[in-house]
Amino acid sequence: MSHHLHLRAVAETDVKDDHAFLAAFMSTAWDNHEVECAAGVADSIEKDSATLHDLYGTSADDASRLPVYGGRPPSGAPADRPADPPLTVLDPAGVRGAAAFLTAVSFDELWSAAGDGIHASFGPGWSETLVREIHLGHHGGLRAFYGRAAAAGHAVVKAGWS
Repeated sequence: MSHHLHLRAVAETDVKDDHAFLAAFMSTAWDNHEVECAAGVADSIEKDSATLHDLYGTSADDASRLPVYGGRPPSGAPADRPADPPLTVLDPAGVRGAAAFLTAVSFDELWSAAGDGIHASFGPGWSETLVREIHLGHHGGLRAFYGRAAAAGHAVVKAGWS
């Protein structure tokens, strides 16, 4: 089974605080993901979101928690079971914080602090160089995505797809 963390930049005025509305919006966005990525308003991380979140978490900067899982759940999500899909909304101030963090942080310093553990979590057969390159690619993608979203004053809606 594959898991994707899907990020979509959107004007804050277009974000309705409603789980059902945002689930439908993100489902349509996921159907158009390739086009939206090319337009610079979407990004996704396949299966590596938890380790990327852990990598950023080695930073003492409070904003380190914003890029991957930061945000708040929308209203209307079920209280008695996990939301399907799980959604979070990061407001424009949070997007600016995430962009500033990603611009300022040294990937090499983060990798030095957490790379051994992240590499080990991939299991035998994975080279450290390949695992590092995967995370560096995600980092570069998020840095560009959040930079564009912050410059536009957008919020970011995140959905987890399995």
